[in-house]
Amino acid sequence: MATWDSIVIGGGIEGSSTAWQLARNGHKTLLLEQFPLPHTRGSSHGASRIIRHGYAEPFYVEMMMDAYKLWREIERESGIALYRKVGILTLECHPYEGIKVMESNLAKFGVYYKRLGPRDLKKQFPMLTYPNQYHATLEDDGGILRADQALKTIQSLFSSAGGTIEDGEKVVNITPGHLISVHTKQDTYKTKNLVVAAGPWTNKLLEPLNLKLPLQPLAINVLYWKEKEQGEYSPGRMPCFIHSSRDRLQEFYGLPCEEYPGLMKVDLHTGRAADPDARDANNQDQWDVKLVAEFLQKHLPGLEDKPSVMERCMYTVTPDHNFILDRHPKYENIVIGAGFSGTGFKLGPVVGKVLAELVMQKAPSHNLYPFKIDRFSKSKL
Repeated sequence: MATWDSIVIGGGIEGSSTAWQLARNGHKTLLLEQFPLPHTRGSSHGASRIIRHGYAEPFYVEMMMDAYKLWREIERESGIALYRKVGILTLECHPYEGIKVMESNLAKFGVYYKRLGPRDLKKQFPMLTYPNQYHATLEDDGGILRADQALKTIQSLFSSAGGTIEDGEKVVNITPGHLISVHTKQDTYKTKNLVVAAGPWTNKLLEPLNLKLPLQPLAINVLYWKEKEQGEYSPGRMPCFIHSSRDRLQEFYGLPCEEYPGLMKVDLHTGRAADPDARDANNQDQWDVKLVAEFLQKHLPGLEDKPSVMERCMYTVTPDHNFILDRHPKYENIVIGAGFSGTGFKLGPVVGKVLAELVMQKAPSHNLYPFKIDRFSKSKL
């Protein structure tokens, strides 16, 4: 039986990026994905994601500086355009505490932004209706990542670097040791190093290894709303936006009409707890659809009040909504990437880079202290 240098479990953006980084650094790497590729069961499918520098946490802004470079590198290496610059607005009500922190972080890293007061906001983006107590930060370099294409591209680069993908292979057991045995329904693989990047299935794999992380899978409705007037919310006129709030039930985001002609993607940035193997079991009351419709009536009145398309996705959130990027506390050769909390796609290449660095025993290129497992007091069983 052949022995792999590394096996990565999970063919989403984080796992695929990790596998690519390992393979391009000379590791004989196997990427295992439980579903046939491409699929829509996890967190990395769909045609679009927002990309931006702006965060309240300076460590994310620093990582995003690296992420933009890596996305450009992926585009150059593949010859495929994955990023579309349309700008992004972050909107917040008085006293603008979140915007002020975000702007301070952007300034610290030299990222250009512009503050828009009520008059400027109304003049530049008349399709938005906001009262005077709202201000906005406009980041010109914000935009759209073509998500499905990005994932496919990174997996192609992984294969070109000598990596092997086995999809439709569900991992059923992991036997730790100097050589780790990874058992699937079809086969058993031996590896020196293992990366678990299994999204909402992470704890199902880790609990037999005496580790239960505070991860909550959420089922998310992804909604697309029709323009009343053609072209009003098209790229070039309408940027991406984030309606910021400390209350997750009042935090919304949107992308201009690109995936579907005349349909704008506007969603609530949370969902309901769900078993990833029964994601669609409880989707009858559509509580979040009602919240988004009410939001649109107030702030984007040029969109219809009923969604034209509804899709499903998964978030896996941690209590502090920060990632987990760390080694297993008992098994040094098992590395974990989890809890991306609905914000991980844009950072996928950086996550892949630092997880690969952990595997290769290299000094991490970013500070991983905010992402340690031991920040949660009850992680161990």
